[in-house]
Order: sequence, then C-alpha cells, then structure tokens
Amino acid sequence: MAKSDSILAIDIGACSLKLASFSFPATGGLVLQKFAYTEFAGELRDDEYKLAMREALRNIVAEHGFDEKTVYFSFSGQEVFIRFVDLPPIGGDESRIRQVVEFEAKQNVPFPIEEVIWDYQLIGDIADESGIETMFVVVKRDIVEDLTMAVEELGKETSLVDVAPTVAYNAARANGIGEDDCAIILNIGGKCSSLLFIDSGKFFVRPIPIAGFTVTQQISKEFGIPFEDAEELKKKHGFVALGGAYEEPDSEVAATVSKIVRNVMTRLHGELNRSINVYRSQRKGSKPAKLYLAGGSSVMAFTPRFFSDKLKIPVEYFNPFQVVSLAPHIDKEKLAEVAHMFSEVIGLGLRHATECPIEISLLPSTVRKQHELKRKTPYFLASAASLILCMLIFLGAVDHNRKRSESLVTSAQNTLQKTNAMLNKINDAKEKLDAETAGYKTAADLLAPRDRWVALLDELQRILPDNMWLVRIAPASAPVIKTENTRKPSIGGGFSVGSFMGERRGTSKAKATQSNTEWIELKGYSLSLDFNTVTVQILNDRLLKSPLFTNNQKEISPKMQRGLGYNDNLFKFTMVVKLAKPIKR
Repeated sequence: MAKSDSILAIDIGACSLKLASFSFPATGGLVLQKFAYTEFAGELRDDEYKLAMREALRNIVAEHGFDEKTVYFSFSGQEVFIRFVDLPPIGGDESRIRQVVEFEAKQNVPFPIEEVIWDYQLIGDIADESGIETMFVVVKRDIVEDLTMAVEELGKETSLVDVAPTVAYNAARANGIGEDDCAIILNIGGKCSSLLFIDSGKFFVRPIPIAGFTVTQQISKEFGIPFEDAEELKKKHGFVALGGAYEEPDSEVAATVSKIVRNVMTRLHGELNRSINVYRSQRKGSKPAKLYLAGGSSVMAFTPRFFSDKLKIPVEYFNPFQVVSLAPHIDKEKLAEVAHMFSEVIGLGLRHATECPIEISLLPSTVRKQHELKRKTPYFLASAASLILCMLIFLGAVDHNRKRSESLVTSAQNTLQKTNAMLNKINDAKEKLDAETAGYKTAADLLAPRDRWVALLDELQRILPDNMWLVRIAPASAPVIKTENTRKPSIGGGFSVGSFMGERRGTSKAKATQSNTEWIELKGYSLSLDFNTVTVQILNDRLLKSPLFTNNQKEISPKMQRGLGYNDNLFKFTMVVKLAKPIKR
C-alpha cells in the first residue's frame, strides 16, 4: 500500500484522547506537526461514554485543525483480550502456521469467533525447534466498528486499528528500551493500568484493573462526595504519601488524600509483583532491571520514588519522543507536560514509518473492503461504480439502522424493566404509607377525646352556682324516669325539685356501655337561706344551656332532700345528666 505524506494518529483511552499528526520526509523518519490532548469522560455508562467520546473527538479535531485524511488509531487494552500460547514446532510453512494458529484461536478466544475481530503475532523464530510463542489479540467486533465509525464520521479514512499495549511496546523498542536487559513499562491510565515487559525481543503484557479511577472512587467514598468532586480533589491534593516517619502536610484533606493514593499504589504494587513472578516463572523471563512510568495517572508526586523504594530498581518516566523530530512551531514546554502519555501515539506513527516488532491489525473487514473498493473505483465505469457504491451505502445504512433499532429496543426494554421495578417500589411504599396512615388515624381517634373530661370539669366549674359544690362526678347508667303529682315540700322531710319542676324518680334500666359514657352522675350540696329559692333549679337551667350537656329537660333527673339535721339551710342533691356527645372510655 502506498504510504501517504502525513497521517493522524489517535489513541482513544478510557477517559482521554491523544492526537498527533506526523509527516514523513523522503529522507526517512517522522516529524511531529501537531499534537493535542483532552479528557472527556468521568464515571459514565457505556452509551454515555460513546457519546462523550464522539463529541470530544469531533471538537478536538476541529479546534486544532487536524485535516489529515488517513487515520491510525489505537484503543485501551482494557477492551482487549490478549493471550499468549506456546505452539509446537511447525517449521517454516506459513500456510500450516496459519491453520494451527486459527485452530488455537478458536480454542482460546472466549467469545463466538464470528462476534470478534482477532489477529496474532509470532514472537521469536518460527524455525525454533523448541516451539513458537504466539500472542492472540481479540476484541468484540462492535467495539471496533463503533470506534471506526466515530473516526470516519469526521470524513477521514481509518487505515490501521491497533491496541495501546502493542503500539507502546513498539515505541519503547524504537527508543532502545529493553535491548540489553529486561525493562517494564507501567502505564497508569484512567480505568486500567497496563504492564509491559520488554526483554531482548520478548514481549509480555498484563492489564491491571487498578488505575486513576480507583483513587478517585476511594476519595469519593472516604469524603462522601460525588465522583467529579473527588476527581478535582485528587488533581489538587493528590500525591503518594511517603512511608515511615515524615512530616504530613498542613492540610488535613491533603494528608487524607495522600494516604488514599498510597493505599491504591500499594495494591498496584502487589499486582505488579505478581505479574513479575508470572512472567519469570511461566514465560522464562529475566528479572526487571528498570521501570518506566507512563499514563496520565502516573504524574502524582512521589510516584517514581514509591515504586523505586518498593521494587529496589531505578524508576523514571518514559519519553517516547527521542525518535521523533519536532516541527519548528511545536511548543516544547507544553509537549513536555504530556510527553509521558504519548507513547501509544508515537507507536502508531512508527507503524506507518517503518517495520515494527509487533504489527497487529484489527481493522474490520467491512471497513477494509470499503477502502479497497474506493481505491479501485477509478478503474470501473462511472455508471457501474456509482450504482455499486449506492447499493453498498444503502445496505450499510440498513444494517446500521437495524443495529441501531435493536440497540434502541434493548435500551427501551431495560428502561421499562427499571421503570417497572421503580413502580413496584412505589406501590410497596404506598402500601406502607397507607398502613402507617391507618395506624396514625387510630391513634388520633384514641387521643381525640383525651381532653373531654377536662373540658367537662371546666364547664361544671363555670356553671356551678356560688353557694353550691360537688362531691362526686362519675359515669352513670341511663335512668328510667317516672313523673308523679307535684307535692309541696315538708320541713324536715324529703325534698324534691318536683316542687318547681315536677318530681322525677327512676331506677337504672341498663348498665352503661363499656365503650362510651353517655350519662354522668353529679352529687353535691347546696346552701340556701331561702328554702323557696333552691339553687338546684339554677344549676338545672344552666345545664340545659350548656353545649356539653343535653338541652332536653326530660334527660336531666334531679333528686334533692333537706340536708343534715343540725342545719336546715343545707340541701343534698343528686342529678343524672345526659351528655350532648358521649365520651369514649
């Protein structure tokens, strides 16, 4: 394939984009013309991530004026399944090697082979009689197709799709790392870290799910703040706390954040040690002599010192630009701030400029065929080419719409399930609310009459004449009332208010209900100097006017008699009165 004069290299990470345009002089090498870096995602769901990535890619290309048509891009090793397999000696027959590799791929790929895009790389000499070490790189087809579509929506052509660990390895080899002894590169990214072993032509990689987001999540959990606020706190105060006796920072927040960072780095160091042991025992590798740091989350203060103390080997940041020439207009100070994050981009540029130790291609076959068709278009008749192109575009659109429709249906079904689950929770909560409301109403009904007796006593106190007092107030049964002929009172004998209102006598007909009090009995004394103006009549009249008692004269049953023998002016009375509204017991 003829190589273009310039390309745009893009590394699509879990939360950032790195872009660089390279030109390739006739004398050889590669020249950096432009570069850009942006972060675009926090803790997002898959669909949110795709939208955020597309928007960030579109904005950064437009903002920095990347007008190159040919694109090489790589993506995070977090999305890739990398497997190393030792094949038996096969000899130099490439067709037979391909057959064996395809068979091993079907055995080792953890997904249906039609759902993935895969490639392999033979590591070492194929004529080696001890066997061939083979690396398989596998990724879900829809992931690559989505990324390719995001690039080509910008009017560009994707010529190469690679993965971050392999292009970083190519950049390291080009910069002379691992030629004489074993070196490792620890790329601490956003959601995932990658550990590369570079050992005199050997290659081994292991993804580690501990990275910058792990620190942010721990800060968010420790301080009880949202993820975005925790990310800002990490950027402002984040550094690796030093071990042993050292003076903590004045800020308590910074001290806490630094300890969180150290705990996460300690976990990462544990995984790093396990990876080294696996590499040395299973891949027969050498002991690492040096560690290079890379990735956006590796710049926290004291990170090199921490790993140097733990591993007892030199640690420094990986600078991949030693094999790249810089255009005169490049801002070197700005480039130095992000150089440690551009190893993948440099590796992509090297894939175009020269032959690299590891060359993986995950370009979808559909995209490759489309590109080949475009290159052959001039050889066809204009009418035939136009017709075929229209058919391909139509079929592609139908397929895209079908996939999009299926995605929308799946999304709608998921939303419906979540909505139903939420509705069930709401119904459960409503049932609990109804039960609590019923309990509250019962309690309110029980508490409502709690002040009725107090009000009753206050009312009796208000209407009681001054020369009268009560000695008993109690619930009573309804009396049976009989009316007799009136008679005049006799001095010294029984006295009845029948002298001015008719005599009423009665006996209990039924016991008061246990649940309500409708009648009350009043017993007391009245002092009167004038026998004819008995104050019981006054009390009787006031009871009839009170809103708490009956206004029916027939429902008041008074009895009265002359009081104690030594005082003819003292009268004893008993009254059974019906309440206007019964009181619950």
